[in-house]
Amino acid sequence: MLASCSIFAQEDSIPAQQPIDTSLVQKKKWKLDARDPALLPQPITIKDYKIISYKRDTTYLDTTLTIQKEYKYNYLRRDDFELMPFANMGQPYNKLGVDLQTDQFYPVLGATVLNYNYMEVRDIDYYNVATPMTDLFFKTTFEEGQLLDATLTFNTSPRLNFSLAYKGFRSLGKYLSDQAESGNFRTTTNYVTKNGRYRIRAHIAAQDIETQTNGGLINKEEQFEAGDPNFNDRKKVDVRFNDADNKILGKRYYFDHFYKVLKREKDSSRVERTSLGFGHVFNYETKYYRFDQTQQSTYFGDRLVPAISDKAQLKAMYNEVNAEFYNAILGRLMGNVSVYNYNYFFNSILITEDGGRIPSRLKGEEIAVGATYEKKIRGFALEGEFKYNIAGELGGSLFNASAGYQFNDRHMVSASAHASARMPNFNYLLYQSDYIDYNWSNLGAFEKEQVYGLQFNLDSDIWGGLTVDYTTVDNYSYFGSDPDIPVREGVENSIVSPYQEGNVLNHTKVTYKKEFRLGGFALNNTVMYQNVSQATEVLNLPQLVTRNTLYFSSDVFKKAMYLQTGVTLKYFTAYTMDAYNPLLGEFYIQNEEKLGGYPMLDFFINAKIQQTRIYLKAEHFNSGFSQTKDFYSAPNYPYRDFVIRFGLVWNFFS
Repeated sequence: MLASCSIFAQEDSIPAQQPIDTSLVQKKKWKLDARDPALLPQPITIKDYKIISYKRDTTYLDTTLTIQKEYKYNYLRRDDFELMPFANMGQPYNKLGVDLQTDQFYPVLGATVLNYNYMEVRDIDYYNVATPMTDLFFKTTFEEGQLLDATLTFNTSPRLNFSLAYKGFRSLGKYLSDQAESGNFRTTTNYVTKNGRYRIRAHIAAQDIETQTNGGLINKEEQFEAGDPNFNDRKKVDVRFNDADNKILGKRYYFDHFYKVLKREKDSSRVERTSLGFGHVFNYETKYYRFDQTQQSTYFGDRLVPAISDKAQLKAMYNEVNAEFYNAILGRLMGNVSVYNYNYFFNSILITEDGGRIPSRLKGEEIAVGATYEKKIRGFALEGEFKYNIAGELGGSLFNASAGYQFNDRHMVSASAHASARMPNFNYLLYQSDYIDYNWSNLGAFEKEQVYGLQFNLDSDIWGGLTVDYTTVDNYSYFGSDPDIPVREGVENSIVSPYQEGNVLNHTKVTYKKEFRLGGFALNNTVMYQNVSQATEVLNLPQLVTRNTLYFSSDVFKKAMYLQTGVTLKYFTAYTMDAYNPLLGEFYIQNEEKLGGYPMLDFFINAKIQQTRIYLKAEHFNSGFSQTKDFYSAPNYPYRDFVIRFGLVWNFFS
C-alpha cells in the first residue's frame, strides 16, 4: 500500500520512517547521483520510491505486512476506527467519534456523509521514483462488482514526475435498491529545476459517486430483528422506496508553484542556509450533488412537482500569492494573501405561499491574509498557522499552534491549540428541493461556528500512544426534525431542517493505543473514551469505542511467505445513533432509539509473498450466533451480515 509524501520535502523535516523492505528492489539495478554524474553508481533502494503529501512530508513506499495495513484495507484505504459503515460498500458511514477542529476555512457543498471517498486537495499524493512503479489494490464487494484502485507513476528525469491513477468500484449490495458505484480519476505532475530554485506541482481530478437509496427497512421487527430464516435472503426484506438515487460529481484543476529569488548554501555540504521566494497557488473546482426520485414519497412530505429532481451546484476558484523566508537559525516564515470566489446555486427562485422568497444562489468573493511558521531546534519542533478573512461573509479566522519534543527514537510528546470561526456548509445556508419542506434560506439567520480546542499527544514504544482532545463549540450546526411541521396520523416521515445550538457544547476525547507481544503472538488495542457536555442533546456519540485484535505472525514455507492471522473485536456502547436522511445526504439527530452495544467479530488471514500482500477476511462472523438481530449502522439501516471477502495489494517495478 502506498504511503504519502512530497518530492519537495523540506530538508529539515524528515519524519520517522517505517522499517524498510530491502527485498522489494532488484539489487542489479543502478542509478546515478543526480547532482554529480561522475560519482560511482549507487544501487536502487526502497528510499528511491518517494511519495509526497500535500503538506510536503516525504515517506517511502512501504510493502511490509502489518496490523495497521489490515486496518486500512478497506474502501477508504484508511483506518475507519471512528466510523460505522452501512451494509453495502460506498454507502454512508455513521460517526462513532468526531474531530471538531477543522482546518476547512470556507463552507463546502454539503451531503457530507456521501463524500468520504471524494478526494480533496489534501488527499492527492505526488511521487518521485527511480523506475516506473505501479500500485494495484483489489477487493471483492457485495455481489456483482469489484473494487480496484490502480496507480502508475514514473520519472522522465530525476526532477520530473508524472502519475496516473483511477479508483473504481461497483457493488450491488444485499438489500433491494442499495447499489453503489464510484470513479476517482486523478493525474499529477511535479518538477524541480536542477538548481532547486523553481518547483511546481499540479493535479487534475475527476470524480463521481452514485448510490441508490432505499430509505431503510419498514418492517424491521418481523423481517430482520426476529431472525426469521425466510428473510435470510435480504432481497426479500421490504424497504421504504426503490426509485431514489444520490449522485456527486466533481472536477478540479490545481497547481502550486514557487521560485526562490535568493538561495544561499554552505559551500561544503550544499545545505541551504538562507532563502527567499515567492509562490502562487491556484485551485478551480466544480461540483454538484443531486437527488432524484421518480415518484413522490410521503416520507419527505408534500411535493411541488410529480417527479423529484434536486440539484445543488458549487463553482469555486481559489488564488493565493505567498512569500517565504527561510533561515537555518530563525526558521521558516511564510505570509500569504488569498482570494476565494464562489457560486453556489440552484436553477430557480422559489416564492413560498406566505410571500417569502428563497434565492437561487449565494455568490461572492472572500479575501484573506495568513501566515505560517515552523522551526526545529534539535529535538524540539514548533509550528504555527494563522488566517483571517478581511472581506466577505463566509470565512472568519483560523489559528493553529503546536510544539513537540522527540526524546529519542522511542518517545515523543506534543501539544497543540486550535481556534477557528466560519459559516456552516452551504446546504445549511441555502437549499431548494421539489419537496416543500426542504426549502430554506439562512444566511442572515445563522452565525459563524466558533471552535476552540487543545490537544496532547504521547507516542511511546513502551507506554503506547495517548491522545487527549478537548474542544468547545459555540453555534454548533446540525440537522434535526422540525417540530413546527405537524405529523399526520399514520404517516411516518423524515422532515428535517438545519439548526444552530445556542449553548456552548464541550467535547472530550481520549484515545489510547498499545500493542502487547509474546513471541509470534500480539494483542493490538485501541480504546476511545468520549464525553459531551451540552444543554441540549445535539451531538450524540458513544461513550466507549474499542477495537482489539489478537493475531499471530510468522514466516512460513522456508520464509517464502510471511503469514498474519487473527481475530478483531470492535465494540461501542449503545447510544442514540444519528438517523440518515437520503434526500440531503446528511445525518440528523434523533433521541428516541438507542442502538449499539453489540460486538462485531472479524477473522482474517493475510500473507505477503515478495511485494504482494494477500487479504482474506470473514467479516462479522458472529452475526449468526444469536437468533435476534440487533446490529444497526443507523435507525432502520442494518449493519452487514456475515460475509467472506478477499483481495490483494501488489506493487511492481519496471
